[in-house]
Amino acid sequence: MPELPETETIARDLEREISGQRITRVEVLRPDVLREVKPRELVARVSGAAILKCWRRAKLIVLDLSTHDRIVVQPRFTGALLLDEGNLPETERRYSTVRFALGDGRALHYRDIRRLGTVSLMSAERFDEYSALLGVEPLDPAFSDAHLSALLRESRRAVKTLLMDQRSVVGIGNIYANEALWRASIDPSRVSRSVTPEEAERLRDAIVGVLEESISHRGTSFRDYRDASGERGSFVERLAVYGRAGQPCSRCGARLIGTHAIDGRMTVLCARCQK
Repeated sequence: MPELPETETIARDLEREISGQRITRVEVLRPDVLREVKPRELVARVSGAAILKCWRRAKLIVLDLSTHDRIVVQPRFTGALLLDEGNLPETERRYSTVRFALGDGRALHYRDIRRLGTVSLMSAERFDEYSALLGVEPLDPAFSDAHLSALLRESRRAVKTLLMDQRSVVGIGNIYANEALWRASIDPSRVSRSVTPEEAERLRDAIVGVLEESISHRGTSFRDYRDASGERGSFVERLAVYGRAGQPCSRCGARLIGTHAIDGRMTVLCARCQK
């Protein structure tokens, strides 16, 4: 599933490429991906609108329109926003669910193989209401050592579970929770409230560090993630634990352990390094 670095990469690409473009036509090819709007209403409200800004909130990609509406895309497992200059491969085009024709002749496709992601159209007020239910952005100044320490201190859940709760901290999924906890030398199964302020400071630095480093490498591609140009991210080559169960820890050499004991998601850790 695209996490913060992947959706940030896509949003930055789209901001550079299509900000200022006008949407001339909309085709809804698979209406089951739509949320909060019907196909005819989407076409009517979006056709002719200019794209003012492309940005990210949590794991969402947001397109601000001149009509004061916002196109809100949640890619989930196999979704992608792909720019098409007329040469999009048929292997991608066949999974297009919504197509936005742009004034310069290009098109923006929401491609989703399994159609588990969503495309919503929200007013600015509705989006603010939706966004208010989400947690703090980990790359914002508000995500301080003290803020993270307070979140941890109030929870009896496993620390990994808390990090992945979008109501607490947004954008962190399974990949980056594993990586940040390894960098901070914290056992993912530890009760959150047992994490000391000093460890919380270390964890906050690890979270910010791994997210920023992944953004600089355009995200992590295992299977389906592609940026707006259809290219893969290269951070997969720098993962320390995720996807490496059974291999040696790069810090101490002990064998990395893989388990589904925490919320049924794959957790990879070093039992020697992470306490």
